[in-house]
Amino acid sequence: MLIPLYVLVVNAFKSQQEILTSPFGLPAGGPDFSYLQKVFENKQFNIMRGYGVTLLFVVCVNVLSIALAGPAAYVIARSAKRRYRALMLFFLAGTFIPSQVLVIPVVYVLKTLGLMGTIRGFVLFETVLTLPFSIFLYAGYIATIPRELDQAAAVDGAGRIRTFWRIIFPLMRPVVATMVILNTFSVWNDFVNPQIILGPGSGLYTVTTGVYAAVSQYQTDYTVVFPTLLVAIAPLLVFFVFMQRHIISGLTAGASKG
Repeated sequence: MLIPLYVLVVNAFKSQQEILTSPFGLPAGGPDFSYLQKVFENKQFNIMRGYGVTLLFVVCVNVLSIALAGPAAYVIARSAKRRYRALMLFFLAGTFIPSQVLVIPVVYVLKTLGLMGTIRGFVLFETVLTLPFSIFLYAGYIATIPRELDQAAAVDGAGRIRTFWRIIFPLMRPVVATMVILNTFSVWNDFVNPQIILGPGSGLYTVTTGVYAAVSQYQTDYTVVFPTLLVAIAPLLVFFVFMQRHIISGLTAGASKG
C-alpha cells in the first residue's frame, strides 16, 4: 500500500517526461508545485466544489446514521427478548452484503420513489449502508453501560427516548466518534455509488467522481492525473493521522465490562 502512495506523491511534482522515464525516482531539481496549482484551475473539475459536495454528504450521512442507529441499538441492547436478538442478527447480516451488489436493486427503488439522481436518494442509500455495523458496534457498547442508569432516569420521570439522548448517548462518545470517522472514510472514498446514483447528468461531483471526470479526458497526461489524485486524498490522509487513535479507542471501549 505504501508503494502506490509513494508513486502518487513523488509523481505529482514531476513533468510528463520525467514521470515516464523515472516513475519511482524523486523529482530532479526539486518538486514543481505548479502542477498542483493547475489542479485548482482545472475547468473540467472544480476541486473546491467537490470538497464542499463531499463534505455535505459526509455530514448528512453521519447525522442520519447516529439518529437512526443509536436508538435502534439502545432498544436491542436493553431487551432480552428473542425477537430483538433476531433483529440484531438481521442487521448484522447486512455487513456481509457488498454495497455493489445492491446498486441495481437500489436504482430501481430510487427510480420508483423519484429519488434517482438526487441528493436525498444518495444520502439515504449511503446512510443505510452505515446502519448494520453502526448498530452492531453501538449495541455492544451500550450493553456495557449499567442498567441502573436507565432505572434512575425512569424514577426521575424520564421516558426511554429522553433517557437515551440525555443519559446514554453522552456516554457513547468514544464509539460514536469511531463510527463518524469510519463513515467519513466510506463516503469520501466511495466512487461506484455516487457515479451511478447521481450520475454525470446531475451536475454533482464528489471528490472521487470529479477526479474521474477531470482525468478521463487526459488519460496520458500524468501531470493532471497524479496532482489531482493527491489533492483529492490529502484531506482524508491528514484527517486519519490526527484521528487514528480515536478509531482504536472506540473499537476497544466496549470490549469488556468494568
